[in-house]
Amino acid sequence: MIKKRYISLILASIAALILTSCKKTDWQENFRERSKEPFGTYIVQQEIQELFKDEQINVLNKHIDDYLIDIFYDYEADFANYVCIKPVAYRLGTESTNKLLQFAASGNDVFLSLNFFNSTLEETLGIETINLDSDVYTVADLKKLNGTLELENNVFENTSFKYDRNLRKNYFSKFDEASTTILGTQEVNDTIRPNFIKVRYEKGNIFLHTQPIAFTNYYLINGNQEYVENVFSYLPNRTIIWDPQRRASRRRGDDDKTSALSFFMKHPSLKWSLYIAFIGLLLFMFLNARRKQRAIPEVKQLKNSTQDFTHTIANLYLKEENHKNIVSKKITYFLEKIRTKYHLETRNLNSSFIEKLAAKSGNTEHTTKYLINTIIALNKKSICTQDELVRLNTLIENFLQNK
Repeated sequence: MIKKRYISLILASIAALILTSCKKTDWQENFRERSKEPFGTYIVQQEIQELFKDEQINVLNKHIDDYLIDIFYDYEADFANYVCIKPVAYRLGTESTNKLLQFAASGNDVFLSLNFFNSTLEETLGIETINLDSDVYTVADLKKLNGTLELENNVFENTSFKYDRNLRKNYFSKFDEASTTILGTQEVNDTIRPNFIKVRYEKGNIFLHTQPIAFTNYYLINGNQEYVENVFSYLPNRTIIWDPQRRASRRRGDDDKTSALSFFMKHPSLKWSLYIAFIGLLLFMFLNARRKQRAIPEVKQLKNSTQDFTHTIANLYLKEENHKNIVSKKITYFLEKIRTKYHLETRNLNSSFIEKLAAKSGNTEHTTKYLINTIIALNKKSICTQDELVRLNTLIENFLQNK
């Protein structure tokens, strides 16, 4: 059983909070060991030695296939635990999965916490998984996914752990009951479903867990580190092979190559279609390299005609001598200014309105009353003179300037 170490986890959590508090939080699920964002796995990687006290820790900087070529744990004294926590173990192809199964069959243990397991593993172990939220990827939608993870072991002081976001409804729908032990469950659509199982495979065991989100920084900071400790406590005390899935295999013929180009090269028809496409692209570039481009016409800078436009409109009003029109616009502009600046309704220009306007504008009640009465009088007229227009303009300007 693994010794529980809380102090170091708390210190690592505080450090992660300090380091991430100065920048915008990224809520994307990245599961990177160096990431201190909420859904990175920086804390659990830093705490490996405390989680597996007194055990040798080998954090792989190469592919597991390349590692097992040099060292293969097939003696009782040298048995090991392989651990991988990712949404998808994309470095484990068919050949690599078979190698890992052979590793377990020799007496070692394998721990995989993934959202998706490959078909080779499922067919060999006779398991099937269902992920009801497999198409949910956006941060807003993932935030709505919550639930509780339960551990089926009364030895633990706490067996129920709540998760408030990013907890997918991912569970095992089929497994061999003769060789499988249910270690943990979760509630899916009002039904308890297994999400953590141990499958006996020849001389070893394979632990499968469907919620890698439980091992991220967010939940280790928010009080669910005990769940991680309890889950890892099922692994025996032996060497830990921690696989961050950083490298592809260097072996030739490896089926774990993830580049799209390698997939094309495996199929003759796709390979030749790729060759033809490249040749066509080169010919297109060669034949069009010396094509002349038409001269770009000079675009003259647009003239600012605002002042000319203003003079034109002013001359138009002056020529028509429609002073009433200008008076109406001046009054409309003034009342809009009152509504915007002093937040007063201008529907009723009564004595109450005059008192409020005088108080808010800082003008005397006499001055305010004279201006409002002038506006009312001019509004009633059908024709206004130039002198009335000038007088109204003077009254408004002096009022706004508190003169």
